[in-house]
Amino acid sequence: MLVAALGFAIMGALVKVGAQKFSSAELVFYRSIFGLLVIWFYIAANKLPLTTPFMFKQMSRALVGFAALVLFFYAIAHLPLATAITLNYTSPLFLAVFMPFLLHEKPKKTLYIGLIIGFVGVGLLLKPTLNRADWLAGSLGLLSGLGAALAYVHVKQLGKLNEPDWRTVFYFTLISSIGAGLWMLFDHFHAIAWQDLPILLGLGLSATIAQLAMTRAYRTGNTLVVASLAYATVVLASLFGVLWWHEHLSLDAWLAISLIILSGIISVRATR
Repeated sequence: MLVAALGFAIMGALVKVGAQKFSSAELVFYRSIFGLLVIWFYIAANKLPLTTPFMFKQMSRALVGFAALVLFFYAIAHLPLATAITLNYTSPLFLAVFMPFLLHEKPKKTLYIGLIIGFVGVGLLLKPTLNRADWLAGSLGLLSGLGAALAYVHVKQLGKLNEPDWRTVFYFTLISSIGAGLWMLFDHFHAIAWQDLPILLGLGLSATIAQLAMTRAYRTGNTLVVASLAYATVVLASLFGVLWWHEHLSLDAWLAISLIILSGIISVRATR
């Protein structure tokens, strides 16, 4: 999950750079199509089977994941970035609610404490604000967190059915590429210049590595530990802001980062 967090943080930084030229629909498409091509070449080179007895579950996971992604990008487009990210990162809290019912797991109370400390850290770091006019975008941003949690439940269930990571990621990137491609038809399209390729290729590569690592983490690891470590993405993204854009973190921001790290330590130690 820490590898996934690093990948998603790099992806977020490249989205920030790419958003100066490309629309949300285009960025989702390029993010997805690169992953689809990489996974396809891997499958073709190793002659791996795409047929599965759990196609309905794979399609369900792909559609839920894509819907969560679209809602998240809508929230980013219509809300302050910090607010959109905080709303999306309610997914571990939703996951904790779903676990006893959908995964039949009963986590230790310590894990819930770690999860709440992590979310408090995210809120303190990002300082989300929401105006009355933003209620629709805010509601959809919260739904993106709910959708992401449901997608992670699907990943865990597919793992219990011994579905390999590459197959789950293949169907997710396939549906996302098709969906984002259709979305682009109703949006603006910008021609790709040579200088855009490093950004778009980096976006696709970091997202693909992160997606594979996250799928493996949820498939094989303790669900709430993985969810707590997902908060590391926010810490790493903040540090990238310091390194790349020379942003300055205040004292309460460093306190927030400490809380998020503490959340991860509590969660990992709680399962030993």
